[in-house]
Amino acid sequence: MTSQDSTAGPSAFDLKAFLRSRTDRINRALDRLLPRPGTKPPTIHRAMRYSMFAGGKRLRPILCLAAAEACNGSIQAALPLACAVECIHTYSLIHDDLPAMDNDDFRRGKPTSHKVFGEGIAILAGDALLTHAFEIIALAKPTPRYRAQDYLRELARAAGSRFLIAGQVADLENEGRSVSRRELQFVHQCKTSALLCAAVRLGGMSANCPPSHLQALTRFGQHVGLAFQIVDDILDVTQSSEKLGKTAGKDARAQKATYPALLGLDASRRLAARLTAQAFAALALFRGRAAALEALAGHLLRRDR
Repeated sequence: MTSQDSTAGPSAFDLKAFLRSRTDRINRALDRLLPRPGTKPPTIHRAMRYSMFAGGKRLRPILCLAAAEACNGSIQAALPLACAVECIHTYSLIHDDLPAMDNDDFRRGKPTSHKVFGEGIAILAGDALLTHAFEIIALAKPTPRYRAQDYLRELARAAGSRFLIAGQVADLENEGRSVSRRELQFVHQCKTSALLCAAVRLGGMSANCPPSHLQALTRFGQHVGLAFQIVDDILDVTQSSEKLGKTAGKDARAQKATYPALLGLDASRRLAARLTAQAFAALALFRGRAAALEALAGHLLRRDR
């Protein structure tokens, strides 16, 4: 499937085939780019691979590739950027699950890293994936508009103390206290939306997209990222641990601020739908070339149906 295949519009778009082919491409690239499990010391490389290949849906790297294709770019050019984003995401999950953070025993239906390898190795596996992401991103080819340092800055900013880490800090500090909608939005925009937004921006950058297209991708990523986290909050309330692949109801027990707790389920669903509609509107500039992004946004919204 090429970027031209998506011109028929979202109703004709074969999302299952798209997800299958892009996931396979990303998994093969990650397998090639990560150190082999027997590389000395083998424990750390087994731990890195354990979490990386524990059954993740590859949402962020798939969005990166879809954004590149929407901008008439190539999968090959976007792959290092997509894989680097997935390394950052996986590191953040390993650390989020630690006893000092969210203290979760399961992730994607499997025991979390610290339950398998111990806390020390889990921390180091997260650290290793974080640093390896920048080794991978250095493989991305610059374009006339975007230099290697632009890619590095984009990813480092999204993963740093003003966004991904800021969201985790605020999430920890908000436990057990009443928060405003603005404070809750800050957590979700930083902890979830920022890295997802960086993924689509990096995809566009790999395709040498013009500033107007990068701005449209940014709006799309911000809206979809926030909608994604709201739906995650809803699923934590409405789904079983078996279906989620992680412990259900944990947010409520930890007294975490969530959209259902603040607004109620119905209002949360309406907000997620409104954000998804705004994400669709941001893609109008692509004139039918962004069917994959549209289909992905719709799919993410429908997860709680």
